[in-house]
Amino acid sequence: MSDKTLTQPGGIDYRRRQRLARLAQTLVILAGAIVLTIYVLAPVTWLVSSSFQTEAEIVSVPPHWIPDEPTLQNFEAIFSATEEEEITYETRSGQDPASGGFIPSTAKNLLPAMWNSFLVATLVVILNLLVGVPAAYALAKIRFWGRDASVYFILITRVIPDIALVVPFFLVIKNLGMLDTIGSLVLTYLAVTVPFSVFILVQYFEGLPDELDKAARVDGCSRFQALVRVFLPLSLPSLVAVVLFTFLTSWNEFLLALMFTQTEASQTLPIVLAAFTSDFTISFSFINAAGVLAIVPPVIVAVIFERYIVSGLTAGAVKG
Repeated sequence: MSDKTLTQPGGIDYRRRQRLARLAQTLVILAGAIVLTIYVLAPVTWLVSSSFQTEAEIVSVPPHWIPDEPTLQNFEAIFSATEEEEITYETRSGQDPASGGFIPSTAKNLLPAMWNSFLVATLVVILNLLVGVPAAYALAKIRFWGRDASVYFILITRVIPDIALVVPFFLVIKNLGMLDTIGSLVLTYLAVTVPFSVFILVQYFEGLPDELDKAARVDGCSRFQALVRVFLPLSLPSLVAVVLFTFLTSWNEFLLALMFTQTEASQTLPIVLAAFTSDFTISFSFINAAGVLAIVPPVIVAVIFERYIVSGLTAGAVKG
């Protein structure tokens, strides 16, 4: 009966419509993926392309996605900017950015600011793991009164917008005498990132069998030894997710860094990049070259941990 049905015109039409429907669905998904990819990659592509263009070419109409005459002068200006360069109103206003010779007055601060951002992000990542991992293990595997309330209280702290915390943070940092220091950024970034890190790790640790903890305890391991020897090797994906989240948050943060740093000794990369737009004359090619340097460290971190990114971001999403 089924063979006859398949050979009938109606049955053939039904199968054909199914194939066409699946093909149409695939094409729609593919088209959506292409549009989304272009939407996401177009700004980055333009950033990289324009960093190798002269100022005259970057402001040309229509824009050139591929430089006609690629140049490294924007990057050379970044690495050649020194303290000895005297840039005054007269020299800046007399320079023509289209000539490619314009250097913002704060250009000499870019490389030190990159180092400050890297140092702050690295310290926040290390301290975040030192604080968040033991806390998450205790909340996940040690049963005590108020455990669930503690988890929810930690999450509530991240419901508050960062702008609402600026004044309390400022008063605390001022009373500690840490204004205009890298330590002020490390301290405030820890307050911002630790709650999310603990939440991710708690969910992942809870997904691991309690028998592992009991077996380690029976074998004579202390709580710390069970954490280091049993749970940490199994929680590598979630640790990578925490490292990525913490590093990128610290690297890109602008508001708190703007409030707590005033001099070049402690300013981070986002602050210096923003300062490039406050000169009398703006060089778009120079700013884009600085932007390319700014995205290099996060890209390197993402490439290093690429194999763990997907599993790490979904760690704890489903409670086992």
